Amino acid sequence: MINTNLAGLRQEYSRSKLSRSSIASDPFEQFAHWMDDVLKAEIVEPTAMMLSTASADGKPSARVVLLKGFDKEGFVFFTNYASRKGRELAENPHAALHFFWADLQRQVNISGSVIRVTAEESDEYFQSRPFTSRVGAWASNQSEKIDSRTVIMTKVAKLLLHYASGNVPRPPHWGGFRVIPDRFEFWQGRESRLHDRICYTLNDQNWEISRLSP
Repeated sequence: MINTNLAGLRQEYSRSKLSRSSIASDPFEQFAHWMDDVLKAEIVEPTAMMLSTASADGKPSARVVLLKGFDKEGFVFFTNYASRKGRELAENPHAALHFFWADLQRQVNISGSVIRVTAEESDEYFQSRPFTSRVGAWASNQSEKIDSRTVIMTKVAKLLLHYASGNVPRPPHWGGFRVIPDRFEFWQGRESRLHDRICYTLNDQNWEISRLSP
C-alpha cells in the first residue's frame, strides 16, 4: 500500500541557479567552491557522502561515510578493508559518491575507479583520530555478525587497558581508499522540478561539460 501522506509531500526549490557560464572549467575547482559554501552555511555533517559499491557479480550496496580529503588526485575516505565495502572494492574497484546538502538544495554525484591510499597516508590520518576511535578500529571486525553489543564493548574495554599508554598502531586491516573520478554531476534545485544539472565527463584527460535534462 502506498502511503499517500508521503506521496503528497512537496518541496519547492528556488535558492539558486547553475549555468555553464557560472561554473568552473575544472570539476574539482567547482566542488571546492560548493564545499566552501557548505562549510560557511554550517550544515550538519558537511562531508557526509553516500558511497555506493558493487560486488563482482554486480550486487550493489550503499552506506554513508565521511569525506576526509580531496584534491585533483581524488576523494579519500577511510574504513576497515575487511568490511563489506572494503571487500566489494577489492572485487570491483569502482564506486559512486553522492553528496546531498538539503539546506542549499544541492547534490553532487561523482563516479570513478578506486585505489587504496598509501600506507603513509593511512598512518598519518589514523594517528590524527581520537584515542577511542583508534582503539575501536582494532575492536571491530566490521560487517561481521556478533551476538550482542556486549561482545564489542568487552573487546574495547580490554583494548583500552592494552593501549593505556595512548600509543595505538594502525591495524593492518584498516586504511584509506581514493575515488578517482571520471564523471561529476552538479545538481541545483529549481522551481517546478526543472532542476539545473551540469555534467563533467573525462575524455582523453580533458573534462567535457554538458547540461543534462532535469
